[in-house]
Amino acid sequence: MVDLREAYATCERLARAHYENFPVASALIPRRMRHHIAAVYAFARTADDFADEGQRPQAERLRLLDAWHARLLSSVSDGVVPSRQDGEPAESPDIFLALSATIRECALPLGLFEDLLSAFRQDVTVSRYSTWTDLLEYCRRSANPIGRLVLRVAGYRSDRFDVQSDAICTALQLTNFWQDLRVDHARGRIYVPAEEFLARSAYEDDLARDRLTPEWRQALASAVARTRDLFALGRPLCDHMRGRLGHELRATWLGGMRILDKLEAADFDPAADRVKLRRGDAPWFVWNLATWRPSPHAEL
Repeated sequence: MVDLREAYATCERLARAHYENFPVASALIPRRMRHHIAAVYAFARTADDFADEGQRPQAERLRLLDAWHARLLSSVSDGVVPSRQDGEPAESPDIFLALSATIRECALPLGLFEDLLSAFRQDVTVSRYSTWTDLLEYCRRSANPIGRLVLRVAGYRSDRFDVQSDAICTALQLTNFWQDLRVDHARGRIYVPAEEFLARSAYEDDLARDRLTPEWRQALASAVARTRDLFALGRPLCDHMRGRLGHELRATWLGGMRILDKLEAADFDPAADRVKLRRGDAPWFVWNLATWRPSPHAEL
């Protein structure tokens, strides 16, 4: 029988192996939070993998997600750690043991986890978005719950902080979409809303021919501008958070903005080799973290 300490250690290993934009395994995260964040991330990362495993039939991916949901509810309500099921990773019992303990200790709302799972189900069945409203609703469920869960693990329960966190999380996810436009298209997905690119006479066929036309560049420029507005809306949260968490949030915020800067410098061509963070960006980060000034809208 795996004990709780070993279960958390498993989740931390999974988090370190899949570090992405949001803080999950960073040394900047306060130690008292790190194992809880890793448990949340391991649960979400595994479910996301179910949705993205294109070699599995659609029905099988949906079945795995439904079972993951049922096992979440069971582990929390009954206190029974579910055994591994077919198609799940060997770490599944560890994930649920750690996550159920984190949910109880930190009083995390189950609805946030259910929002994540509903977005992962949508990933299986939806590959295009007609409007910005549709895309932002998807981000509300796929990205924003992670930020809210991090805040609650840290002990913050504030409507204002939630709104600012939502803005940052949505902006980070949108940034990934613009950065990965060609990669996503090769996998059969386009996240730029149709109303955005069709209004500029950009067409999917251009992407299929690996052509980033002036019209597509205009659509991406507009999308990046919207994303910057969201980063600006969320920036005060970076000033409200103190200590190590504040440093982590500022670094995360700066990372997203840096990618947008690079997209603009590349004339919005996400295939350009420089549209990613590199070791050479480290001095830029150090300078901007050292000279960070609070937002004029960050009054407590």
